[in-house]
Amino acid sequence: MNMRMDTMARVLGGTLRGDPGCVISDLATDSRTLASGDGVLFVALQGPNHDGHVYLPGLYAQGVRAFLVSEPPDEAAFPLASFCVVEDTLEGLQTLAAHRRSVYGGTVAAITGSNGKTMVKEWIYQCLRHRFRVHRSPKSYNSQVGVPLSVWMTGEDDELALFEAGISRPGEMERLAAIIRPRWGLLTNLGTAHEQNFRNPLEKLNEKLRLFRDCERLIYCADQRVEGRPLEELLSGIEANKIGWSMKSDAAYSYRLQEVRGMEREGRMVLPDGSVHDLRLPFTDDASVENALHALTFALEAGLDPEEARERIENLEPVNMRLEIVRGIRNSLLINDAYNADAAGLEAGLDLLGTHAEGRHRVLILSDLLQSGDENRVYARVAELVRTKKVDRFVGVGPALGRHRDLFRGNSRFFARTATFLEQFDREGLRDSVVLVKGSRDFQFETIIREFQMQSHQSVLEVDLGAMARNLNLYRQKLRNEVKVMVMVKALSYGSGSTEVAQMLQFQKVDALAVAFVDEGVALRRAGIRLPLVVLNPDPASFDAMLDFHLEPEVYSFRGLQALHQVCAYRRLRDVPIHVKLDTGMHRLGFQEQDVDRLLPLLKHPEFRVDSAFSHLAASEDPAHDEFTRDQIAAFERMSGRIRSELGVPFLRHVLNSSGIERFPEAQFDMVRLGIGLHGVGDLKGLEPVSAFRTRVSQVRALPSGETVGYGRRGMLERDSLVATLPVGYADGLDRRLGLGRGRVWIRGREFPLLGNVCMDMCMVDVTGSGVEEGDEVEIFGPHVSVRDLARAASTIPYEILTSIPERVKRVYLQD
Repeated sequence: MNMRMDTMARVLGGTLRGDPGCVISDLATDSRTLASGDGVLFVALQGPNHDGHVYLPGLYAQGVRAFLVSEPPDEAAFPLASFCVVEDTLEGLQTLAAHRRSVYGGTVAAITGSNGKTMVKEWIYQCLRHRFRVHRSPKSYNSQVGVPLSVWMTGEDDELALFEAGISRPGEMERLAAIIRPRWGLLTNLGTAHEQNFRNPLEKLNEKLRLFRDCERLIYCADQRVEGRPLEELLSGIEANKIGWSMKSDAAYSYRLQEVRGMEREGRMVLPDGSVHDLRLPFTDDASVENALHALTFALEAGLDPEEARERIENLEPVNMRLEIVRGIRNSLLINDAYNADAAGLEAGLDLLGTHAEGRHRVLILSDLLQSGDENRVYARVAELVRTKKVDRFVGVGPALGRHRDLFRGNSRFFARTATFLEQFDREGLRDSVVLVKGSRDFQFETIIREFQMQSHQSVLEVDLGAMARNLNLYRQKLRNEVKVMVMVKALSYGSGSTEVAQMLQFQKVDALAVAFVDEGVALRRAGIRLPLVVLNPDPASFDAMLDFHLEPEVYSFRGLQALHQVCAYRRLRDVPIHVKLDTGMHRLGFQEQDVDRLLPLLKHPEFRVDSAFSHLAASEDPAHDEFTRDQIAAFERMSGRIRSELGVPFLRHVLNSSGIERFPEAQFDMVRLGIGLHGVGDLKGLEPVSAFRTRVSQVRALPSGETVGYGRRGMLERDSLVATLPVGYADGLDRRLGLGRGRVWIRGREFPLLGNVCMDMCMVDVTGSGVEEGDEVEIFGPHVSVRDLARAASTIPYEILTSIPERVKRVYLQD
């Protein structure tokens, strides 16, 4: 949504200082998340431990020009900025979101409860995204700040908006209800979270129900009871059409799940019209079953026919929220839930613990449950869960658990603080165990995960984002002012890390990004990248996801174009941006010149908007093929010119890659595509190396002449030698062709040859005559050994060297 600052001042009843015509489109409350100041309104929130006003000078220098503040600024320090001054910036943020909600014409649904809100929201989205254009709050944006940010993000063409709403004390839901104003409501599980701020569970329920006061429809589980009373009875004051579902008795929707097979639960569903349908859920734990049935009921009420709804539910995908499963020390498996702890969530975590406990001991490391109510009742419940879920070893951290240690029998230990636990706990107790680490945020249990995780890889890839930005601007200097720049961030941005590089490019205001596959684009959207994102090799099966995440497809075949048209027509979409690939001699993908007559009518469909046409040069870096390259450029100009003439609308044209920018400035057209040059590989004068691949020496040993080193005994020693072993091999991207002395590494100011064959996870280096010691840093490539030199030694190209470094190698980012 776009809004002028003078309009916003009127909506908020604030005082405007500065440019009244400044237009905002995005809201931000955290200075760390900003990649660009364009169109951003920074809301300077104040709290007990923070004050957003202190970040104003830095944000202004970063390009932010619109601010919502409660303290009048020194306008002389911000000559180009526009400020709206209000008494309370949080209230101003919420009022702004409420205004956005008032002009939104789609259906708004709100989800609240103690547990499962995010999971239910995400699963409803999975069920309905094929049928409707669905906006849902990102992550778990359900707070007094998160809800208004989520509402502001709603698009004008979104048909359904799903919002979570969470509260921790009385009075908060009234404010969220005024922002969301839902037509539909869904009440999830009522657990013990935040009970300490309410007199009793009934008061907490009534506070949550304020969200649904003006709803038309409310979905809930009729099996729930609060303070011993049926939930249905407690909803009598809600005037909405109340739609209950049950696994135990008759209700509008009845689900009978009796059989458990492997990792599935099967049964039947009885719908309001009396029809009966088979049902299968792809999991067995109670929390997931309940969340899935909430989503199923919502989907059926939203109009999905039973067979389609059943199919969607049967194919639900797990939602990665806070739980992570990682390899730990002593052959352990760690389940990381280091940021949240309540009794209901503990039960779900212990269920997950059980699913991974085959042949392993079960260990629970738990902090005090800071968000719970009656201490005696809560910890008695925890102790019962420890017993019933067959936990073999229990570790309690915090004073409250210590006070209730008598409730816990068997192998149990208690520590007052996390630091004390880390100092005194015997790591051998983790041997062959699966460990649930569950803690309230205040206990900083992430330190336990770091301590107990398997030692991280000693090799790192350093990426200098400052050098990358300077390389970008070096190429920009070669372009005409009006020429746009698209940057390739496919293949983990040539191995450097897609998200981090994309965030830097967004800050540098490039015009578009390109990825190879839809998953890469979705990951960038979820990371907050707002730039146009072109998918160069889209699978027709992924078109729905592309449209959901506002990704723009390359079209290169009639089959793909027709499949996209069918999806767009089914979803009633118009003007979907597409990018037409023309084959001018690369002969990899694209429409050939003889295809243009057949292509033109398809491009005129109202579902499409051609945003660009482009081609790929096969040998722009090689002077021996310059005549062929110029023929490609001429063919592209001919084909794209005809399409532009026939369509009668302008679109961008681009053909130059990194080497093309260097060598064929006359063919810049409207845009260029920068790839490997961004990473410092190319002949353009002034390019800086961006990446450095480093490791450390694991071991150094002296070996006599005549010994052999490595597989196949290929490393024959012709003299007494000093041999260093490095913890990096071909599984880390060190090309196997670099063995037998072809590759060299840099240690202590000198180059040393690789000895013998490169192993999967290690390699050996002849360091004879040096003072190399264990622990010394090793440069595989970087300032002293260039990527080009390494590629030449391996008889390959720099692209392969960079993109072969897997994600198991840690990335470290350097910034000016």
